[in-house]
Amino acid sequence: MKKTAISIITLISTMGIALAKDVAEGAGPAANTYGMSLKQAWEYGGWIMWVLAFLSICALSMIIYFVWALRTNAILPHELVSDVLSRLRAGDITETRRLTERTPCAFSSVVLSSLDCIRNIPDCDTAMLRSMTEAEGSRQADSIQGQTEFLLDISTIAPLLGLLGTVLGMLTAFGSVASDIASAKPVVLAAGVSQAIVTTIFGLVVSIPCMACYAIFRRHASKQISNLEAVSAEVVAALASFERTK
Repeated sequence: MKKTAISIITLISTMGIALAKDVAEGAGPAANTYGMSLKQAWEYGGWIMWVLAFLSICALSMIIYFVWALRTNAILPHELVSDVLSRLRAGDITETRRLTERTPCAFSSVVLSSLDCIRNIPDCDTAMLRSMTEAEGSRQADSIQGQTEFLLDISTIAPLLGLLGTVLGMLTAFGSVASDIASAKPVVLAAGVSQAIVTTIFGLVVSIPCMACYAIFRRHASKQISNLEAVSAEVVAALASFERTK
Protein backbone atom coordinates (compact mmCIF):
# COMPACT_ATOMS: atom_id res chain seq x y z
CA MET A 1 0.00 0.00 0.00
CA LYS A 2 2.77 2.40 0.91
CA LYS A 3 4.62 1.84 -2.38
CA THR A 4 1.41 2.25 -4.39
CA ALA A 5 0.47 5.48 -2.60
CA ILE A 6 3.98 6.88 -3.04
CA SER A 7 3.79 6.09 -6.76
CA ILE A 8 0.48 7.96 -7.01
CA ILE A 9 1.91 10.93 -5.09
CA THR A 10 4.91 11.02 -7.44
CA LEU A 11 2.64 10.90 -10.47
CA ILE A 12 0.38 13.69 -9.17
CA SER A 13 3.38 15.81 -8.18
CA THR A 14 4.95 15.38 -11.62
CA MET A 15 1.69 16.34 -13.29
CA GLY A 16 1.36 19.34 -11.00
CA ILE A 17 4.88 20.56 -11.73
CA ALA A 18 4.33 20.17 -15.47
CA LEU A 19 0.99 21.98 -15.22
CA ALA A 20 2.49 24.87 -13.27
CA LYS A 21 5.36 25.17 -15.73
CA ASP A 22 3.06 25.21 -18.74
CA VAL A 23 0.67 27.67 -17.11
CA ALA A 24 3.61 29.97 -16.36
CA GLU A 25 5.03 29.67 -19.87
CA GLY A 26 1.65 29.59 -21.61
CA ALA A 27 2.98 27.22 -24.27
CA GLY A 28 4.43 23.81 -24.86
CA PRO A 29 3.80 20.82 -27.15
CA ALA A 30 1.52 19.05 -24.66
CA ALA A 31 -0.36 22.24 -23.85
CA ASN A 32 -1.42 22.87 -27.44
CA THR A 33 -2.66 19.35 -28.15
CA TYR A 34 -6.28 20.49 -27.99
CA GLY A 35 -5.83 23.87 -29.66
CA MET A 36 -5.16 25.95 -26.53
CA SER A 37 -2.40 26.34 -23.99
CA LEU A 38 -2.86 25.45 -20.34
CA LYS A 39 -2.65 29.14 -19.55
CA GLN A 40 -5.59 29.82 -21.85
CA ALA A 41 -7.50 26.87 -20.40
CA TRP A 42 -6.91 28.27 -16.91
CA GLU A 43 -8.23 31.66 -17.96
CA TYR A 44 -11.30 30.12 -19.59
CA GLY A 45 -12.05 28.10 -16.44
CA GLY A 46 -12.14 31.23 -14.29
CA TRP A 47 -12.47 31.11 -10.50
CA ILE A 48 -13.52 27.45 -10.52
CA MET A 49 -10.00 26.51 -11.58
CA TRP A 50 -8.60 28.08 -8.42
CA VAL A 51 -11.05 26.13 -6.28
CA LEU A 52 -10.08 22.91 -8.05
CA ALA A 53 -6.39 23.76 -7.55
CA PHE A 54 -7.02 24.27 -3.82
CA LEU A 55 -8.83 20.90 -3.62
CA SER A 56 -5.97 19.18 -5.41
CA ILE A 57 -3.46 20.61 -2.92
CA CYS A 58 -5.65 19.45 -0.02
CA ALA A 59 -5.94 16.00 -1.58
CA LEU A 60 -2.18 15.69 -2.06
CA SER A 61 -1.59 16.75 1.56
CA MET A 62 -4.09 14.13 2.77
CA ILE A 63 -2.47 11.39 0.70
CA ILE A 64 0.94 12.16 2.19
CA TYR A 65 -0.58 12.25 5.68
CA PHE A 66 -2.41 8.92 5.22
CA VAL A 67 0.77 7.21 4.03
CA TRP A 68 2.27 8.20 7.38
CA ALA A 69 -0.76 7.86 9.68
CA LEU A 70 -2.05 4.50 8.40
CA ARG A 71 1.23 2.64 8.54
CA THR A 72 1.33 -0.37 10.85
CA ASN A 73 3.80 1.15 13.33
CA ALA A 74 1.44 4.09 13.88
CA ILE A 75 -1.54 1.87 14.76
CA LEU A 76 -0.16 -1.46 15.96
CA PRO A 77 3.57 -1.18 16.74
CA HIS A 78 4.84 -4.76 16.67
CA GLU A 79 7.29 -4.29 19.52
CA LEU A 80 4.67 -2.62 21.74
CA VAL A 81 2.10 -5.35 21.03
CA SER A 82 4.60 -8.06 21.91
CA ASP A 83 5.72 -6.32 25.11
CA VAL A 84 2.17 -5.56 26.28
CA LEU A 85 0.90 -9.10 25.72
CA SER A 86 3.91 -10.61 27.52
CA ARG A 87 3.44 -8.21 30.46
CA LEU A 88 -0.29 -8.94 30.67
CA ARG A 89 0.27 -12.69 30.63
CA ALA A 90 2.80 -12.21 33.42
CA GLY A 91 0.25 -10.17 35.40
CA ASP A 92 2.33 -6.97 35.39
CA ILE A 93 -0.47 -4.39 35.03
CA THR A 94 1.65 -1.45 36.19
CA GLU A 95 4.34 -1.98 33.55
CA THR A 96 1.65 -2.55 30.91
CA ARG A 97 0.08 0.82 31.68
CA ARG A 98 3.49 2.51 31.59
CA LEU A 99 4.27 1.03 28.18
CA THR A 100 0.97 2.07 26.63
CA GLU A 101 1.03 5.58 28.09
CA ARG A 102 4.55 6.07 26.73
CA THR A 103 3.53 5.07 23.18
CA PRO A 104 0.23 6.71 22.12
CA CYS A 105 -1.53 4.84 19.31
CA ALA A 106 -4.83 3.09 18.58
CA PHE A 107 -3.64 -0.12 20.24
CA SER A 108 -2.53 1.77 23.37
CA SER A 109 -5.95 3.42 23.64
CA VAL A 110 -7.69 0.04 23.53
CA VAL A 111 -5.38 -1.43 26.18
CA LEU A 112 -5.75 1.59 28.47
CA SER A 113 -9.53 1.35 28.16
CA SER A 114 -9.36 -2.28 29.31
CA LEU A 115 -7.03 -1.44 32.20
CA ASP A 116 -9.29 1.43 33.29
CA CYS A 117 -12.25 -0.92 33.31
CA ILE A 118 -10.46 -3.31 35.68
CA ARG A 119 -9.20 -0.50 37.90
CA ASN A 120 -12.37 1.59 38.13
CA ILE A 121 -15.05 -1.12 38.22
CA PRO A 122 -14.71 -3.41 41.25
CA ASP A 123 -16.85 -6.23 39.87
CA CYS A 124 -15.57 -6.09 36.31
CA ASP A 125 -16.30 -9.47 34.75
CA THR A 126 -15.19 -10.84 31.41
CA ALA A 127 -18.36 -9.71 29.59
CA MET A 128 -18.04 -6.12 30.84
CA LEU A 129 -14.32 -6.09 30.05
CA ARG A 130 -14.99 -7.30 26.52
CA SER A 131 -17.74 -4.71 26.09
CA MET A 132 -15.52 -1.82 27.18
CA THR A 133 -12.66 -3.00 24.99
CA GLU A 134 -14.93 -3.39 21.95
CA ALA A 135 -16.41 0.06 22.53
CA GLU A 136 -12.97 1.68 22.49
CA GLY A 137 -11.97 -0.49 19.55
CA SER A 138 -15.02 0.70 17.61
CA ARG A 139 -14.14 4.30 18.37
CA GLN A 140 -10.59 3.81 17.13
CA ALA A 141 -11.87 1.99 14.03
CA ASP A 142 -14.18 4.90 13.20
CA SER A 143 -11.27 7.29 13.61
CA ILE A 144 -9.00 5.23 11.35
CA GLN A 145 -11.60 4.59 8.66
CA GLY A 146 -13.38 7.92 8.92
CA GLN A 147 -10.41 10.12 8.11
CA THR A 148 -10.07 8.51 4.68
CA GLU A 149 -13.58 9.77 3.85
CA PHE A 150 -12.11 13.23 3.21
CA LEU A 151 -10.60 11.95 -0.03
CA LEU A 152 -14.00 10.58 -1.01
CA ASP A 153 -15.52 13.99 -0.31
CA ILE A 154 -13.00 15.71 -2.58
CA SER A 155 -13.54 13.13 -5.32
CA THR A 156 -17.26 13.91 -5.13
CA ILE A 157 -17.00 17.70 -4.93
CA ALA A 158 -14.45 18.13 -7.75
CA PRO A 159 -16.65 16.82 -10.60
CA LEU A 160 -19.60 18.78 -9.21
CA LEU A 161 -17.50 21.93 -9.45
CA GLY A 162 -16.66 20.92 -13.01
CA LEU A 163 -20.38 20.53 -13.67
CA LEU A 164 -20.99 23.97 -12.19
CA GLY A 165 -18.39 25.37 -14.60
CA THR A 166 -20.16 23.56 -17.41
CA VAL A 167 -23.49 25.16 -16.51
CA LEU A 168 -21.94 28.62 -16.14
CA GLY A 169 -20.06 28.25 -19.41
CA MET A 170 -23.14 27.16 -21.33
CA LEU A 171 -25.14 29.97 -19.71
CA THR A 172 -22.55 32.46 -20.96
CA ALA A 173 -22.54 30.92 -24.42
CA PHE A 174 -26.30 30.72 -24.90
CA GLY A 175 -26.83 34.02 -23.11
CA SER A 176 -24.82 35.78 -25.80
CA VAL A 177 -26.99 34.16 -28.45
CA ALA A 178 -30.31 34.69 -26.68
CA SER A 179 -29.76 38.42 -26.26
CA ASP A 180 -29.50 39.04 -29.98
CA ILE A 181 -28.69 36.34 -32.51
CA ALA A 182 -27.62 38.87 -35.11
CA SER A 183 -25.12 40.56 -32.84
CA ALA A 184 -23.89 37.45 -31.04
CA LYS A 185 -20.15 37.55 -30.63
CA PRO A 186 -18.33 34.34 -31.62
CA VAL A 187 -15.62 35.15 -29.06
CA VAL A 188 -18.12 35.16 -26.18
CA LEU A 189 -19.74 31.98 -27.48
CA ALA A 190 -16.37 30.24 -27.78
CA ALA A 191 -15.31 31.40 -24.29
CA GLY A 192 -18.48 29.99 -22.74
CA VAL A 193 -18.13 26.62 -24.46
CA SER A 194 -14.42 26.51 -23.54
CA GLN A 195 -15.22 27.16 -19.87
CA ALA A 196 -17.77 24.34 -19.93
CA ILE A 197 -15.28 21.86 -21.36
CA VAL A 198 -12.21 22.93 -19.39
CA THR A 199 -13.83 22.90 -15.95
CA THR A 200 -15.34 19.47 -16.61
CA ILE A 201 -11.97 18.05 -17.63
CA PHE A 202 -10.09 19.51 -14.67
CA GLY A 203 -12.81 18.41 -12.26
CA LEU A 204 -12.35 14.83 -13.44
CA VAL A 205 -8.55 15.16 -13.35
CA VAL A 206 -8.79 16.01 -9.63
CA SER A 207 -11.56 13.50 -8.87
CA ILE A 208 -10.19 10.31 -10.44
CA PRO A 209 -6.82 10.15 -8.56
CA CYS A 210 -8.63 11.01 -5.30
CA MET A 211 -11.07 8.15 -5.80
CA ALA A 212 -8.24 5.75 -6.61
CA CYS A 213 -6.29 6.77 -3.50
CA TYR A 214 -9.42 6.53 -1.36
CA ALA A 215 -9.96 2.94 -2.50
CA ILE A 216 -6.35 2.05 -1.62
CA PHE A 217 -6.43 3.69 1.82
CA ARG A 218 -9.88 2.29 2.62
CA ARG A 219 -8.70 -1.28 2.03
CA HIS A 220 -5.53 -0.67 4.03
CA ALA A 221 -7.52 0.88 6.90
CA SER A 222 -9.88 -2.13 6.93
CA LYS A 223 -6.89 -4.44 7.17
CA GLN A 224 -5.44 -2.45 10.08
CA ILE A 225 -8.80 -2.49 11.87
CA SER A 226 -9.05 -6.27 11.50
CA ASN A 227 -5.56 -6.65 12.98
CA LEU A 228 -6.50 -4.32 15.84
CA GLU A 229 -9.59 -6.41 16.59
CA ALA A 230 -7.56 -9.61 16.66
CA VAL A 231 -4.97 -8.17 19.05
CA SER A 232 -7.69 -6.63 21.24
CA ALA A 233 -9.22 -10.09 21.67
CA GLU A 234 -5.84 -11.35 22.89
CA VAL A 235 -5.67 -8.47 25.38
CA VAL A 236 -9.13 -9.30 26.74
CA ALA A 237 -8.21 -12.98 27.04
CA ALA A 238 -5.00 -12.15 28.91
CA LEU A 239 -6.75 -9.77 31.30
CA ALA A 240 -9.61 -12.21 31.90
CA SER A 241 -7.12 -14.94 32.72
CA PHE A 242 -5.31 -12.58 35.09
CA GLU A 243 -8.56 -11.67 36.86
CA ARG A 244 -9.50 -15.31 37.38
CA THR A 245 -6.17 -16.04 39.06
CA LYS A 246 -6.44 -13.14 41.51
